[in-house]
Amino acid sequence: MYVSRIEKLLAAYSPVPLCVLNPQGKVSRASSKIDEVFIYDGIRGADIYALTGIKHAEIIAATREGRSLTISRNDKIFKILTSFIGDGELASIAMYFFDVTTYEMLKTLHNEERSCMAIVNVDNFDELTSSTGEEKQMMLASEIDKVVRSWGTKMSASITRYKEHLYFMVFEYKYYEKLVETKFPILDEIRELETESDFPVTLSIGIGVAGKNPMETEQYANDALEIALGRGGDQAVVKNVRRIEYYGGKMQTVEKRNKGKSRVIAHALKQLMEQSSKVIIMGHRNPDMDCFGAALGIFRIAANIKKEAYIVINGYNEALTAIYQAAKETEEYNFINSEKAISLSDENVLIVVLDTHRPSLVECPELLDLEKIVVIDHHRKAEEAILNMILSYMEPYASSTSELVTEIIQYSGDKKSLKKMEAEALLAGITVDTNRFAVKTGVRTFEAASWLRRCGADTVTVKKYFQADLESFQIRAKCIANAQFLEDGIAMSVCQGRNPNAQIVNSQVADELLTVQGIQATFVAGQNEHGQTVVSARSLGDVNVQLIMEQLGGGGHLNTAGAQVTMTPEETLEKLKEILKDFL
Repeated sequence: MYVSRIEKLLAAYSPVPLCVLNPQGKVSRASSKIDEVFIYDGIRGADIYALTGIKHAEIIAATREGRSLTISRNDKIFKILTSFIGDGELASIAMYFFDVTTYEMLKTLHNEERSCMAIVNVDNFDELTSSTGEEKQMMLASEIDKVVRSWGTKMSASITRYKEHLYFMVFEYKYYEKLVETKFPILDEIRELETESDFPVTLSIGIGVAGKNPMETEQYANDALEIALGRGGDQAVVKNVRRIEYYGGKMQTVEKRNKGKSRVIAHALKQLMEQSSKVIIMGHRNPDMDCFGAALGIFRIAANIKKEAYIVINGYNEALTAIYQAAKETEEYNFINSEKAISLSDENVLIVVLDTHRPSLVECPELLDLEKIVVIDHHRKAEEAILNMILSYMEPYASSTSELVTEIIQYSGDKKSLKKMEAEALLAGITVDTNRFAVKTGVRTFEAASWLRRCGADTVTVKKYFQADLESFQIRAKCIANAQFLEDGIAMSVCQGRNPNAQIVNSQVADELLTVQGIQATFVAGQNEHGQTVVSARSLGDVNVQLIMEQLGGGGHLNTAGAQVTMTPEETLEKLKEILKDFL
């Protein structure tokens, strides 16, 4: 009786639209102002879900948690606050409707008019112009400028060209939402321009969104552009306070012909070594041939200037056994584990990280707390990256880290200083990452391999490093035989059982499946000895497997990528089939 009287008073004197729900979710009472919300003549006895689209259970949960609800009715927006009348399961609920239309409109307007900033870089502008005749250079530059400015004009953007290849834009957030929806069509449009080069015009776009102030938004744009360039260009990267998003990245990275940067890096690295107490070299966990070869190369640079150097290796897979044992038997190299590396480190030690730039993947993450860190890597830049680098040489155009280190060695001393075993290790690293010079191989790749050959690298010895044991060969053959061939040129397979060399076997199977006529991309999953699923992905270039692997938390290159996940191999391939729907 008391509760009923409260309901009656609320309905009679509420200054805002109000209705009361009985325990069954029906309207038992309503104030006279409720017609501001609902256009019906009478709503008593009506189900609240039919009126609002909000389930009774959700209203009860919101009341308990003190949350508000929102609905749109009669071209108005109402915020709903609720409270219990009575106790227990028989309690009624009072719903108060507050007109927040003006507030929501102002909030929407504020959001739409927020400033976004973009920095647009014309990739490989120097290479484009140098390979174009003088009479057409101006024409090409003008066509690029026209496309970029036309794109900016469609967004009512302020456009400033402050270098031949760089533009700065400011535009409203509402246009950014359209860009995301259409996935930056300018990336495709700019590629259609005719050039005299053997590669198309591409753009790298860094966009900053939702900074606290213009300075922070501009910094976001700069950070985003740096990531876009680090990932090889031909893509747009958006950074805001919460996350980083990637769009595009369809083209293979164009090789830079000029080796000037290698010379500068070689000189800077040598200086840093000379100024350090010792050099500690580490790559990623479970190092592969590329990582190991690059480590021996950097060790040789340090040894040539009489600098104490160490290579951190906690463990390795079967594919590295032969070359690791051969290197260890020479007794020329100081191989240590993470514990020893930490004990040897001091404030003046130089840490050289190879074949990765992600803190979560390095052999000894504790060493990243030191101040002097150098990173040499050929992978496309990921969102997670080592921040406190004093020297960075990250070139996604390169076939391998071994290729980059080979060029650095050439500018660091006499070629006679490179040992035969080191030359073979570097050549093996290039060979494995290019799938025997079939993938991601440029002019500089062959030049590096040729130089290593002149340094004494024996191709027969290198081939022996790739020999597999009989068990791995049989696992690989069975995995190939059981492959699924899907539409759109996709092949998938699962390597059964747990295999300590799952990563190597998977990658070999993926490479083999790619030789089948009509296949454009391959995905192979298998479990390692710890029960973790390892995925290898390969492509001929039409499918960007890096973007696909990033959906699983991995990464890599446009045509070579991988990931490690907690799902079973079968579940992983099913997940990949869903992901592929957005890419094919």
